Amino acid sequence: MSLFLKALRGEPLERFPVWLMRQAGRYMPQYRELRKRAKDFLDFCSNVELAVEVTLLPEKVLGIDALILFSDILVPLKPLGVEVKFSPFEGPLLKAPPLDEWKEFDPKGVGFVFETVRRVKRRSNLPLIGFSGAPFTLGAYILEGKTSKDFKEIRKLFYSDRKRFHLLMEKLSRMVVEYLSAQIEAGADAVQLFDSWAYVMSPEMFKEYTPHLKFIADGLKARFDVPLIYFFRGSGFLYKEAFKLPFDAFSIDWSLPIEVALKELSGRAVQGNLDPTVLYAPDEVIKNEAIKLLQKVAKDRKTLYVFNLGHGLAPDMELNKVKLLVDTVKNFSL
Repeated sequence: MSLFLKALRGEPLERFPVWLMRQAGRYMPQYRELRKRAKDFLDFCSNVELAVEVTLLPEKVLGIDALILFSDILVPLKPLGVEVKFSPFEGPLLKAPPLDEWKEFDPKGVGFVFETVRRVKRRSNLPLIGFSGAPFTLGAYILEGKTSKDFKEIRKLFYSDRKRFHLLMEKLSRMVVEYLSAQIEAGADAVQLFDSWAYVMSPEMFKEYTPHLKFIADGLKARFDVPLIYFFRGSGFLYKEAFKLPFDAFSIDWSLPIEVALKELSGRAVQGNLDPTVLYAPDEVIKNEAIKLLQKVAKDRKTLYVFNLGHGLAPDMELNKVKLLVDTVKNFSL
């Protein structure tokens, strides 16, 4: 079994595994070359041949311990009837029909995702992580129609029409269960739920939202025995409620001290939580910050930990610095 899966299952390790969110991205020259072969970003994600090559890049270029499917969290919205486009200047642009007119999610509408999973598994022995956006994060994009700093539209819905807010969350939660189930059936070894915009919620709103996350975790656990990871930004003030959820691992951002997460999650896996902006620092600082984090973890546990960043890699980061970070983690012996 791989280091990554051993760590999530609490088995003995010789070192902590490492993978990075957005590990295949625009900071890589190899990624930019592949990107030129697609007419737009959605075409890039839906082109199986290209998506497979991009998914595999971090194994070849960085030597990481796990792959994550190359796709986008907005991809599975199309079968629901939501129109999704990507503007080179504005980012994602969405247009959704009225909630009552949404279609039932049909995995066949995004069959290219599962074909990508199957082909990656045929070409690599590394574990492959499938993923989906979490209901709140997906709903935030749908209601806003684009990206935003504060996603006020979904917060307005929460306070003005609680029933409709929960109906939206229910529809998206059912979709997420089916979407991740199809990825697991295609060969994904673990799945991660991304709640990138959780931090715009108040603690009270987050608490009321968590039953939808529990529905997803329970639904997947009833069908499969694969590790489930929940990533949520805003870890520093949402962790008490989040850690009550039945996920196997929690990926945290840098707003929560790693010592707190390790203590609160005794017996469950922690993933994270180096601030990605460390990667703009000189090499020696990058090494020192990574080692400092690893030493804190190693004082508490020798497994149930996966090294990662508190959020994804940025397009303007330097490949050699990312590689230095990965090598530093891999050279840290337990």
